[in-house]
Amino acid sequence: MAFLSKFFGSKSQSSSGDSIEAIINDVENKPFGVSDHNVLFAGLNELGGYFFFQTVIVGQLNVKCKNGAQLFFIGDNFKLKLEADMPEFESESSDIKGRNITKIDFQIEESEVKKLESARLSSIQLKVKKHDILFSKYVVIEATEEEE
Repeated sequence: MAFLSKFFGSKSQSSSGDSIEAIINDVENKPFGVSDHNVLFAGLNELGGYFFFQTVIVGQLNVKCKNGAQLFFIGDNFKLKLEADMPEFESESSDIKGRNITKIDFQIEESEVKKLESARLSSIQLKVKKHDILFSKYVVIEATEEEE
C-alpha cells in the first residue's frame, strides 16, 4: 500500500506544500499574527465615523460562512471580542495550490480602538464555523536606527 501513497499523497502530510514563511515572503504587507497553517494580516480603518478592523487570512483556512465570525484579542490584562461586520463571507482560492484568502471585517468601537492600540497582545483567536484558529502576535526582530 505504501506505493499508492506516492501517487495519491500521504494523508499524514499537510494537504499543501505551502509554508508560513512562503506566505510571509509572497505578501507585501507585514503580518499581524501567525498560526500553524495561516497568516493574519490586519489593520484598523475608519469610514464615515465607523471603525472596522479589517483582516485577511492567507493559508489553509477554507470556509464558506453564513453566520459570521468572532475575533478575540488576548493580552496582558486585556481581552476584546469583535463580531464580523457581515455574516456572509467566503474564502477564495489563490494561484498557489492549497492557499486560500479569506477577508473578514470586524466592527470595533472608537473606545475599543484606543484600548487595542495600547494593549500588549499575546495572541489573537479567530472562531468561524468549526474552525478555531489561534494566532500568535507576529514580531519582527530588526535593528532600529537607535541601535546602529
